[in-house]
Amino acid sequence: MKSSTHKPTERVLNILQLLSEKRDGITLTEIAQSIHAPKSTIYPIIQTMLDRKFIHLDKSTLKYTLGISTLGIGASYLNNEEMIKFIKKEMNYIVNRIGETSQMGILDGGNVLYLLKEDPNKDNDIRLVSYVGKRLPAYCTALGKALIYQYNKEELQLLFPEGLKRFTKNTVTDFDTLEKQLKKVKIDYIASEIEEITKHVCCYAVPLNVNEKPVAAISVSIPTFRITKEKNRTYHRVVITCKG
Repeated sequence: MKSSTHKPTERVLNILQLLSEKRDGITLTEIAQSIHAPKSTIYPIIQTMLDRKFIHLDKSTLKYTLGISTLGIGASYLNNEEMIKFIKKEMNYIVNRIGETSQMGILDGGNVLYLLKEDPNKDNDIRLVSYVGKRLPAYCTALGKALIYQYNKEELQLLFPEGLKRFTKNTVTDFDTLEKQLKKVKIDYIASEIEEITKHVCCYAVPLNVNEKPVAAISVSIPTFRITKEKNRTYHRVVITCKG
C-alpha cells in the first residue's frame, strides 16, 4: 500500500521531535544524519522554522534547540478545557485541604512561567513574588525543581550557563547541591524549597508528567511560621496525591 506520509511535513515533525530529545542542542549535520535527509533539503525547512521561532540557533556553537514558539504550542495544549479543568480541580483540592495558595507553571528555558494561581477564601497573609505571567529561575523554586528533576549536572549547567544566582541566604548556588536535591525528587516525587526565592515562605511541588516527562507542575506556598512537623506531613500527603 502506498504511504500517505507527506515528506516535508514529516521532516518538520522529525526535527521538532529530535530537538525535544536533545536538550543541549544539535548541529545541522547531526540533524540531517539523524533524520536521514540531505542537508540541502532540510536547510530551507530549518530557516523557516528559525524565522518562525520554532527553533533557535546558538551562533557560538552552531547548535539548534527548540524555540519560544514551541512553548506557545505547549501552553495551548494546557489551555485545553479538559486539561485545565483537571489541573484546577487538583489545585482547588490543595487549597481546600490546606488553606494555602496553589500555583501551576511550565518550564520556559531556565525559568518557570506561572500560568495558574488559586488562593484560599481568606485574607492571604503572605506576599509571593510569583504571579500569573511571572517568570522565576527554576533552580530555586519548588515548581522549577519539579520541572527539571530529570536533569543531570551537565544538563543543568547548560540550562543555567551563567550559574545559580543567590536571591536569599537559602538559595542553592552550586550545581552539585542542586543535582542532589533533584535526585531526591526522583525518589520522593515531591520538590521543595525553603526561603530560597522569598523570605519566610516555603513551597512544595509535584510534576505533572506526560509520557514520563514533566509538562507542568503544581505547588503550594506556605509561610514558614505555620510549618510544624505534623503540618509538614499533611502538606506532603495532600500535594503528592496530585502528582502526574
